[in-house]
Amino acid sequence: MAVDDELLQDFLVEASEILEKLNEQLVELEQRPNDKELLNAIFRGFHTIKGGAGFLNIEPMVTVCHRSEDLFNLMRNGERHVSAELMDVVLPVLDVVNDQFDKLRAGDTPDPVDADLIARLEAIIKGGAPVAVAPSVVAAPVQIPVKPKATNPGGMDITDEEFETLLNAIDNPNAVQAAQSKANSTAEASGDISDDEFDALMDQLHGKGKFAGVPAAAATAATPAAPAATPAAAESENITDDEFENLLDNLHGKGQFKAEVASKPATPPPAAAKPVAAVAATAAVDKDKEKAAAADTTVRVDTKRLDDIMNMVGELVLVRNRIDRLGASINNEEMLKAVANLDLVTTDLQMAVMKTRMQPIKKVFGRFPRVVRDLARTLKKEIRLEMIGEDTDLDKNLVEALADPLVHLVRNSVDHGIEMPDEREKAGKPREGTVVLTAAQEGDHILLTIEDDGRGIDAQIIRRKAVEKNVMDADMAARISDKEAFHIIFAPGFSTKDQISDISGRGVGMDVVKTRIAQLNGSVDIDSTLGKGTKLTIKLPLTLAIMPTLMVQLEKQQFALPLVNVNEIFDLDLTKTNVVDGQLVVMVRGHALPIYYLRRWLIKGNMAALLPKQGHVVVIQSGTQKVGFLVDALIGQEEVVIKPLGAMLHGTDGLAGATITGDGGIAVILDVPGLMRRYAARR
Repeated sequence: MAVDDELLQDFLVEASEILEKLNEQLVELEQRPNDKELLNAIFRGFHTIKGGAGFLNIEPMVTVCHRSEDLFNLMRNGERHVSAELMDVVLPVLDVVNDQFDKLRAGDTPDPVDADLIARLEAIIKGGAPVAVAPSVVAAPVQIPVKPKATNPGGMDITDEEFETLLNAIDNPNAVQAAQSKANSTAEASGDISDDEFDALMDQLHGKGKFAGVPAAAATAATPAAPAATPAAAESENITDDEFENLLDNLHGKGQFKAEVASKPATPPPAAAKPVAAVAATAAVDKDKEKAAAADTTVRVDTKRLDDIMNMVGELVLVRNRIDRLGASINNEEMLKAVANLDLVTTDLQMAVMKTRMQPIKKVFGRFPRVVRDLARTLKKEIRLEMIGEDTDLDKNLVEALADPLVHLVRNSVDHGIEMPDEREKAGKPREGTVVLTAAQEGDHILLTIEDDGRGIDAQIIRRKAVEKNVMDADMAARISDKEAFHIIFAPGFSTKDQISDISGRGVGMDVVKTRIAQLNGSVDIDSTLGKGTKLTIKLPLTLAIMPTLMVQLEKQQFALPLVNVNEIFDLDLTKTNVVDGQLVVMVRGHALPIYYLRRWLIKGNMAALLPKQGHVVVIQSGTQKVGFLVDALIGQEEVVIKPLGAMLHGTDGLAGATITGDGGIAVILDVPGLMRRYAARR
């Protein structure tokens, strides 16, 4: 059967939410094995995915979800019990379904399900003990699933309950007939069924057979003869019998259902009886009204369209900056008022568009319960994961880009932060370690922290290893503070371990993590107390498209310094500076601050430029390093739109991009960590 692309895309988008929830729910279930509500939710999740996949004839997905559904049906009925070994078999099912979804998104047909996985599920269903399977060290990223919407020819959406009932009617007609008889007698007595009766009805309707087409007998038995629609029915919110028949025609081909009815006429039901789907809809009408109201307030938009709108807003910001400069130069009161209004509207529009691109960081956090659970099982550790601020919003591009760095940092905490249970017990700690993930908005930035209560980092070991690996000499290693020593783990290839773990190692790949965060215009800080634990803090802008900067001037050229790196600004009498080991420094609040004349670095032919007697110093923070950049002039704060550099300049250390300034010129956006790497390290 050819799959309708629009229906498939609806299935992929909506169903992804179910799979995401399943990933969290399955890990929660291991902690709350007797939670009936949780078991029911997991069962419904697999059942819904199976129904949607069956509707689209995706046989491999139907197979694996059907077996999982059967297993959780036994669990919720108390015939099987949750254990860590059982979850080692069940959790890989999500990885399989994720792979199937990835194939469907790529336009490919999912591969047949591994027979060994199905055999293990079948064995548990039949009462056997779970076969021990080593959990995956790296949990697959969690995507997520939901049933497609079906619309009858009249344009009315059928409800979730009606859709589920329809699928089960196809699976198990005998159960439906029995349920319908009960529903009819209930409906005749009261007109509506109660919530409890509705729940009991739905339990009866859940068939065990998978959907693979419509047998003629099933079609005949599942649907009664359709009486003529009455005006009351047309005005009600339930679908009519004629609409129900049209829906079946949509699902199974025009005329197929009616031909079967003609050859084997069914006994007409009493006039008061309705199709089972209509009875279900009557009971759930209040819930459906709420769902419909919620659905009407949202619209699905392609992310590329949002990106295009954001780009146009970026161009508008540039025009706003240009008009702002012109207005200031004209010094006309009416013009200044108009410019102020334009500035206000542009800022509001910018924030509104940014909000449409925002996603909760839960999209990233949602995968960590599975990651921590699998690693703890592999390493034989006891670990509890806590997540705070999952609803914190940030730009969707940042959400996607943060996934890999955060996974690496969390795996480090689990592998090399948290000790073995016996070791923790000897140290007077609980056997169970804790990893805490926190997200919070602070002004125009996002703060993310990964904190563990593990063994911490030994600064002395870091110093010794740094000398052994020629990262620094012994004298420098002795002079640096513990906090500066911690940051050495971000040096390329640095590790304190003699044997590198297959899972992770503090330092192995940490340079990649820092580089990736720097590319996102963010910074990473680390602090640790030996024997108490380690805390990593990541600071990121809310969006990557528009950046607040400090505009400065060197000779006649403008440059933009990201405001996230700027600590303070002061005027300096350069006659009060000193030179230590060939480096110009000035004492600021009792600490020596290295001073660099940016003109020597960035303006051609100025490598030996003489220092002025007076200058503006911009204090910059990069990691734990704090330096002063001497500039010729300060222009002011300005929001800029980042434009990529040309192919010849792409990847140049110290240059992050370019922008159009308020006076129509071009300014280079500086990459502070790159500048320090390229120039300061030479001294």
